[in-house]
This record gives sequence, C-alpha cells and structure tokens, in this order.
Amino acid sequence: MTAAAIARVTLLFSLLVLAPSSLMARNPPALLPLPQSAVFGGGEFRLTPAAGVYADGRLAAARDAVQLLLAPATGYPFPGVEKDVPGGIRFLFDPGRPAEGYRLKVTPAGVEIHASAPAGAFYALQTLRQLLPPAIYARQPLAADWTIPTVAIEDAPRFAWRGMHLDVGRHFMPVAFIRKFIDLLALHKMNTFHWHLTEDQGWRIEIQRYPQLTAVGAWRAQTMTGSIMDLRRERQAYDGTPHGGFYTQEEVREIVAYAAARHVTVVPEIEFPGHAQAAIAAYPELGNSGARVKVKEEWGISRHTLKPSPETLAFYRNVLTEVMALFPSRYIHIGGDEVSKDEWAASPYAQQRMAQLDLADENALQSWLIRQMDDFLDANGRSMVGWDEIMQGGLSPNATVMSWRGMGRGLRAAQAGHDVVMAPTAWTYFDYYQGDRAREPQAIGSYLPLRKVYAFDPAPAELPAAVRERILGAQGQLWTEFMRTPEHVEYMAYPRAAALAEVLWSAQQQRDYAGFQQRLPSHLRRLDHYGVNYRPPGNDALGLRARLEYWLWTAATGLYFWWQD
Repeated sequence: MTAAAIARVTLLFSLLVLAPSSLMARNPPALLPLPQSAVFGGGEFRLTPAAGVYADGRLAAARDAVQLLLAPATGYPFPGVEKDVPGGIRFLFDPGRPAEGYRLKVTPAGVEIHASAPAGAFYALQTLRQLLPPAIYARQPLAADWTIPTVAIEDAPRFAWRGMHLDVGRHFMPVAFIRKFIDLLALHKMNTFHWHLTEDQGWRIEIQRYPQLTAVGAWRAQTMTGSIMDLRRERQAYDGTPHGGFYTQEEVREIVAYAAARHVTVVPEIEFPGHAQAAIAAYPELGNSGARVKVKEEWGISRHTLKPSPETLAFYRNVLTEVMALFPSRYIHIGGDEVSKDEWAASPYAQQRMAQLDLADENALQSWLIRQMDDFLDANGRSMVGWDEIMQGGLSPNATVMSWRGMGRGLRAAQAGHDVVMAPTAWTYFDYYQGDRAREPQAIGSYLPLRKVYAFDPAPAELPAAVRERILGAQGQLWTEFMRTPEHVEYMAYPRAAALAEVLWSAQQQRDYAGFQQRLPSHLRRLDHYGVNYRPPGNDALGLRARLEYWLWTAATGLYFWWQD
C-alpha cells in the first residue's frame, strides 16, 4: 500500500472512529460525583422496552434497584432473565471490588455492571442514570429516546461516611419530604442520613413508654422570628403560632426501610444531657429543679440540663432501648454538645452527686454521664457518636467524634485512636448564607458559598496515615431555626450538597472547581425533574457590610469555641 493510500485509510478511520470518541471526550455526560475513571467510546446503547435484567444471585437486590431507578420514567417492565446472555442489563458478581465500588461497561450490545455487593450495583445504576437524558429523573413515564453512550467506568468512594444531617427539632418536616431528602442523598451517592430528632424546641419521635414526650414535648406555643444574634429579650419577636409534630414508630420504621432500599443508613440523634428542654417540659422530674418549664420558643442554648440522677439515666436508657429497636444503624448519636453547666453548679444534688462519684468539676460530670450512655450502647452492640464536646472532661473510650468546632478537635480525637466524622462549621454548615444577606432568605449567620464547600478536604494528604485512616468521612449540616418549609431546606442544601458529595466520593486529585461548574448545569436539570427548589448558582459575592458581618461572625465564633474549651 502506498503512503498516500495509508494516509487516506488513516483519515477515514479517524473520521469514523476517533472523531466521535474525541467529541465524547470533550463533551462527556455530566457525571457527579466524578468516578475514579471513565473512558468513553463513540457508540451508544439504545434502551428499549424489551431490555431484560440478569442478576447474579448474590446481587439479586439489583433487580429491585432497576425498578426503583429506571422504571418510573421509562415505563419499561425490565423483566428478570435467568440466563447470563448479552443484551439488556447484566449484574455480574466480582468479589475483588469494594462493597460500594463497581465497574460499569456500556457497549452497543448492552450494559454490564460488576460489583461485589448490592450497594456497588446500586451506585452503578445511579451513574447509569446520569448517562441517560435528564428526563430519566422524572417520576412518571415519558416518551423519550433512551440512549446511553458507550463507556467503561471504574469507581469506588473515597470515604465510608458520606452524609447529610437534618434538624427536625426546630422545625418539623413531613414524612413525604423525609423520603425525598433520602432520595436526593442516594442520587448523590451519599449513604448516611443523620436525623436530629430531639431538641429544646421539640421532641419528634414517639416513645411508647413515655407518651408525654410527644403529647407535650413535640409542641411549642410560638416561635422566635427575630435574629438569633439579638439577645435583648424586649426586641425578640414571636409569630404567635403553635408549631409541632412528631413521627410515630410506624412512620420511623417505614422511613428506615425506605432508606435501606436506597443504601442509606439512618443515624438517629437523641440529645443528652443538654438540648433537652422539651423532654424536661414533658417530664419535669428530669430537670435539676423539678419545676415545670415550657418547650423552648427561642433559639440559642437552653440553660436547662438533665438532672444527673439514676432515674434520669434509667429514663434515657429506656428511650434508647426503643430507639435501637427502630434503627438498625451501628451508630446512635447522643448529641453531648452545648451543655450548660449553670444548673449543675447551683444544684445541691448535682454537687453531692459529683462528690459521691469523686468528680473534679462539672465537665467531669458531663463526661461521666456520656460514658454511661456509651457503656449502655456498647453493651447492646451499638456504637456511640457525639458532637466534639464529648471530649470535655475526658473522651469516652469507645466514642466516635463528630467534629463541628473546626477540624482541630477531630484531629486530636483521631490522634488518640478514635474514629471521626468531620462536620466543621466553616465548610459544612448549610444553614449559613450563600450570598449577601440582603438578597437571601433569612439564615442563622456567617457565609458559606458553593466554591468553599467544594474546596473542603476532610483528610488532607499531609496528615499522618494513622490519623487519616481514623477519619470516616464528613457530612453537611442543616439546622432549621430559619427553615420553616421543605422548599427552604432544599434551597439551603442544593447545590452545596452536590459539591460535598463530590468531596466525599471522588479522589482529591481529581477534583477541580472549574470542571464542577461546567458539569453543574446539566446536573441541575436532573434536579429540576426531581422538583428540587435549589439555589441557582452564582451571585454569591458579598458587599462591604456583609463582609464585615461575616468577619465579625467568624471572630465571635472562634472566641466562643475557645472559651468553651
């Protein structure tokens, strides 16, 4: 063959094969979070109503996942097939992969998914959905051309704990929204729903042994509407409207099962020994004075804490017994944060109790109480997790620390051999403003733009390997003092939670904010089909006054955290 002929063949090959592949490489589907690797071809697989689903017996749950994730928008039956033959969607067992990892291969002949566990198969399907048109996220059948580009993807998550927290104590959220919240976590390959169920302002979970917790503790007469920073009582405003609600045990079971089908673990939080004013309102004997108090109507920290008595411990052990029966999670969160010591310091009983137990001070009393709950949970085969104040007075030996007052306390806990979940205010508090407060709905304060969330690294490479290994992952926080509706929660959560999802799933060296911004518009179209009231990205610059307020908030927060220690 002459040189000219070779050149013509090479050109023809490039036009027919390499050009489509290059075009796909330049304009790949917007995968979020980024997989470990993705190599696109130049062809496509057309999904039709005849597509069947083969699943190795060890991945049988994947058939249900197909019905969950692909059937609603397509309306296709996706029948199960018993033989492993090419075509359709095939789930093949691969014991060498991590439990949440997968290999996804799409060819013109069909879809192959290799996984070692149902979770990996599920996340492969989530990626497959992102390869389809955004309309696949609609929840009713649509007439659409369901084509998938050919690709080979290898993937597994960076962190084991990839979560979002939702406070329903300040403002109660309906069951339908809790389900949607879980759907969105699964869509973003997050696997942990931290459900903050009790607060000073409301107790939200039915405990059958103690019906007053919900009959009284789930309801407040009115709600503070002014700024949390204005501590002058005469200037505080209230809405005059009763607020409340709670989840029955049957509703909790349904939500836990709903989450499990989407490979999301629900971690309940039952606050102890602070943030307990609603419980004390329901059962005054739990308080240090025994006097009746109301469910708290203001934001901020309550001065009312639990009485450190054997009866209080028995009460909370009984509560946790019912909680453990509802939640199969390994972890049970007991709060442990922002515990006011004033009542203990003034209480003759508390002081006598400290003397009996040979405790040096109120911090040691708090630590002793936390250890009682830790021992109880450990004896029942569970692991306690608490906010980083559980380190005060001596860290409970089996505790997992959720580090919210910066990264430093979490790193100290990891250095001491404790597992850590990073939840620092500066990167993960989604109740903070996303732009100038003059343009945003009311928030608690401070400022957390999308780009800063994306810049977060829960386990920097410069840390010693032994410390990094103790960092389970991280989560975003949604405290709902000023989020009265599900729509407002979604506005504060997204797209910041999408950025955090990539932080927690994708390798640090892969992440690039400019690339994330390029992929985000396509991802937001998916959220449109899901009916998510996300905040449109951009317009997050601060004016001079807002920058000053942000600086003052940051300085005040730093001083407060320092004073607490």
